[in-house]
Amino acid sequence: MMNQNPTHETALAFRALHIPGRPLVLPNAWDTASARLVEEAGAAAVATTSAGLAWDLGTADGDRLDRDRALGAVARVAAAVRVPVSADIESGYAKDAAGVGDTIRAVLAAGAVGVNIEDALYGREGGGEGDDGEDAGDGGRGPLRPVAEQAERIAAARAAADAAGVPLFINARIDTVLRGAGGVEETLERAAAFLAAGADGIFVPGVVDPGTVKSLVAGVEGPLNVLAGPGAPSVAELAALGVARISTGSSIAQAAHAVVRRAARELLSAGTYDSLTGGLDYVELNTLLGGAR
Repeated sequence: MMNQNPTHETALAFRALHIPGRPLVLPNAWDTASARLVEEAGAAAVATTSAGLAWDLGTADGDRLDRDRALGAVARVAAAVRVPVSADIESGYAKDAAGVGDTIRAVLAAGAVGVNIEDALYGREGGGEGDDGEDAGDGGRGPLRPVAEQAERIAAARAAADAAGVPLFINARIDTVLRGAGGVEETLERAAAFLAAGADGIFVPGVVDPGTVKSLVAGVEGPLNVLAGPGAPSVAELAALGVARISTGSSIAQAAHAVVRRAARELLSAGTYDSLTGGLDYVELNTLLGGAR
């Protein structure tokens, strides 16, 4: 029968996890090891971080990674876990809406049932952080795509998923606050347009003030995703505000890489190993990461 395949059912299960007040909590992963650890910790789903994934592949974040390499990594993550996977595809790895549709078909082939699509513009001259807040060079093109253009890209993503018979969860990321391109009013205008174009949820990174979060929850006609990390309200506090999804972006990857640098510097300078204290047990880790899924 039409639409009765595991991907369709997994997509429905992922969609059902977005409940205002009982948010889906996503400690973002960037490779198979981090994905399995996140799953083992009890996460109901795994979401990739574009920044962490790009760094793992030796590329800067900010629309620098090509589609094939990015989705190859997503496919490895999806194959490594049993829970639903959502892929951060930056702005769609494509120049136009038709290309975004091609990316969505590749996302589904990779085994993911959700995507983040952002409205930020990146030039080819400067770098950029796509997950947790640092601005990027825009090559003089402006910080955000025009609303109509971004809506067209989201509509192309929706059409590609619908044609495949998969209720892909499209999380439209709005970078008004992150890039200083607008406040609540501008964010809500974009959110309405993107939801009308086929998005399922709205992601507004850079917002942690409870009053602002509450205003966005009230004004967005769909599940709201916020980015959390040090200094942000707790999961319980964000849940009480009505948030439906909480993600950590690249922050876990940044913390992991900080351990690598700290341990390497200590070993090469002081010749000591204190930074390695608290590491996971070898046998436990080898068993978890070496087993088939």
